[in-house]
This record gives sequence, structure tokens and C-alpha cells, in this order.
Amino acid sequence: MQNKKVTAAMVRREYQQQISLYGKLIPDAGLRLRVTLAADNYFRKCAVCVWSRGSAVSEAHVEAYNAICSRGSTPPDALYFEVMSLVADHPDFAPPVFYDGLLECDRVNGTRLAEQFQNLCEGLLLLFAAVDDTLTQQEADYVEDCIHVLQSYVPGQQTQRAAGKQDTPAPSVAPQTEKSPTEAEPAEAEPTVEELLAELDSLCGLEQVKKDVHSMINLIKVRRLRQENGLPVPPMSLHLVFLGNPGTGKTTVARLLAKLYKAIGVLPKGQLVEVDRSGLVAGYVGQTAQKTQAVIQQALGGVLFIDEAYALTNQKGENDFGKEAIEVILKNMEDHRDELIVIVAGYEELMTDFIHSNPGLESRFNKYFYFEDYNGEQLASIFRSLCEKNGYRPDEETDRYAEQYFNALFENRDENFGNARDVRNLFEAVVVAQSDRVSQLESPTVEDLMGVTCADFRIAAEEDEEPAEAEQETT
Repeated sequence: MQNKKVTAAMVRREYQQQISLYGKLIPDAGLRLRVTLAADNYFRKCAVCVWSRGSAVSEAHVEAYNAICSRGSTPPDALYFEVMSLVADHPDFAPPVFYDGLLECDRVNGTRLAEQFQNLCEGLLLLFAAVDDTLTQQEADYVEDCIHVLQSYVPGQQTQRAAGKQDTPAPSVAPQTEKSPTEAEPAEAEPTVEELLAELDSLCGLEQVKKDVHSMINLIKVRRLRQENGLPVPPMSLHLVFLGNPGTGKTTVARLLAKLYKAIGVLPKGQLVEVDRSGLVAGYVGQTAQKTQAVIQQALGGVLFIDEAYALTNQKGENDFGKEAIEVILKNMEDHRDELIVIVAGYEELMTDFIHSNPGLESRFNKYFYFEDYNGEQLASIFRSLCEKNGYRPDEETDRYAEQYFNALFENRDENFGNARDVRNLFEAVVVAQSDRVSQLESPTVEDLMGVTCADFRIAAEEDEEPAEAEQETT
């Protein structure tokens, strides 16, 4: 298939769309602002790095450079000789200044912002490389090396080079020393099916989802017993559709399911690979299939979880390649029936349209799990759990006020309601307010350090509402 010409308009459209989508994934308003302010300069440097591996700088490169600009920002007006000079004196590739913030957010909140940023970066680097209408092997290898740089900062994230490629050090990364077998840490015992189901049952709310998971595990067990006794078993698809609003626990349940599938013997590895549209779709013909296939290779033996999967089909414009990603996914679901399970997730109405957009999706996804919104009592329970887990102790007045607050939050919810995500954001704001108060004490006791007052909660609630109102005004 012949590649479509990558124009400056395509670069601007794809860049702005992907930066906007990524920003919505960041739960912390302060970190989201850091990313927004630094993204343009960072990705212009990335473009310069990639172009240093390709052909000579052309006017197309200059136009593309000036097109790397977020919505609402002032675009650069670089001239040919400026871009040529930047390419000639290009810096080494390195993570952005906000990357440590993404890693810390992942550690504290269990998000996957660093991994999602890697997907974003890979897609944009490949887009920049194709500005001259040619993606050379040298450029492709360099993009891969850049992603290895980002991966090297993520604890426990494994990276592998393509088969047959010489294992040379990635740019700007010091070689890492591996532990000898005698120094290797002992492997943790794999959780049993019973332990994983108990962990599922301990989650707040989600009663229907818990019941559905138990039923599915029971069905798998009985199917296995029938097979062992020579009895016929009807065909069964384990691919799932998760329907529900943000913050209702879909990713958490997907992680548990991946482990359950391994524990019960359905999958050999049981890892969860979580992506969204930006992790699958590139900005031009040919690279989407390559990008999607790379993600699937990571997911083989486990579960591929596609959040907001409807974004693969509801984009407008002739240059959308979401359907190409779907075709690659469907083919791999057929080719790897015994080592790949796909879970797609998103809003109920949009996901229904997504499944009906392709006969292949309809035939493979026939199990639906519905994730209800958390009610006020459940939101308050999640807040208490966060406090207990992190060593904070609200007093009785604060607890009563929190119950009233979360009941009102649920009763007055709108399309921007974030469920547990809103609770987590509010908890972080409470910690900040509590810290501001305790830091003024001359000799705070342990009780002071742990205590949360109603004033702390009120201040946090007021501050938590301001960014949401400001965001609505800007959109």
C-alpha cells in the first residue's frame, strides 16, 4: 500500500489530537498543566532528533516543525536555516522534564501514564519521521531506541529488541548491570484463583460485575472438567466488553481477570497490556498496522485492554486509521485464540456503536460487563479506604461531612462525573490542605500528622471544584 503524503496540516491535526487525548488521562491538574506547558518544546526537539537520522532538511520539515503546536498555543515561525541548524546540532534524546511526575503519579495512583506516554511518543516520532514521505530503517531503529530510553526509567518494565537486531546501547542511557543468579530476588508465589476472587470481592461496589466474573470462572472450570471426561463443550469466547463511566473500576477488574485467566490455566502469562487509541493508531498509512502489531506482541499470553475503544471508529476525516488497527486486532484474535484475550471498554452508548460498526467485532465480543456508577455511600467508603491505606484519620465530624458531600456529588452528577477518580483527586487535595495546616504547628504529634479535619476537607473540596469549572470554560 502506498503511503499517503504527510503534510504539515496532518502533523498539526494529529499532534493536537493526541496531546489533547493524553492530557485527559492525567488525573492531577498540576501535572496536567506541566505536561501541557512543556509538550510543544519537547516534541519539537524530538522531531529534530529524528530528522537528524534521515535525509536532508527540506521545506516539508520546516512546515512540520512549525505545525507542532498545541491548541491555543502560538505556533513557531522558524525559517529553513533555523531548522537546519537545529538538526545539525541536535541534542541527545532524553525523557521530558515532566516524566518524573508521570512516574510518581503511576506509583501513587496505580495509573499507567508513563507507558501511555511511551505510546504517544512512539506514534509522534514515527509521524515526524514520515514528513519527507520516507521512513528509513535508520529512522525506525532510532525511534525504537528512543522508546527504550523511556522504558528504562520505569521500574519493572521489560524491553526487548526485535529478533535479529544487534543489542547496542540506546542513546543517552548508561548500561545497566544485571544481578547474578545468586543475587536475584526470590520469585513471589503466584496467587491462587481463590485469592484473586477474594481480592475481587473486596472491591467497593461492582456487585453485578463480581457475580459475572464468578459465573464465568465457574463456567471455565466446568468446561475443563467436561473436556477431561470426554464430554463435548460448546464454543466460548472470553473476549469482553466493559461498559461504564470513567472511574468505575474497569481497569482494576481487567488486571484481576488477567491474573485469574493465568491462575485457571486459560492464559500462559496473565499480563495486562493497557492501551488507548494513541497506543494503536499512527498518523499515516502503513504504520498503524506496525504499531498495533507491536502492542499485540506485548500482550500475547495475556490480556489486551483497550480503553475508550470507541475512539477507533468515531473519528472523522479521511486520514483516520482506527479501522486499520481494528482489522489487525481481529486477525490476531483469530490467529492467537489460545494466547490472547481482548477486553474493550468505554461509555455504554459509544461502545454499543463501536461493536456494531464491524461484523468481526460483533461475532467475537458477546459478553458484556456493566459497571454502575458508585453511589454516595460507596464514594465515601472509597475515601475512607484511601485515608486508611495512606495513614490518615478523619475525625467524626469530617466523616459525617464527607458522607453528605459524596451523597450530593452523586445526586448532582453530570457527564463529567468521574466516580472513584473524583474521590482520588479529592483525597490528594485533602492531603495538601492537611499538610498546609500541620506544617504551621510547632511540634506536631503523630495524631496531628494523621488527623484530617472538616476544614481540611472543605478547603480541598473548594479547590477541587475550581479546576473542573475552569476546564469546562476552556472547552
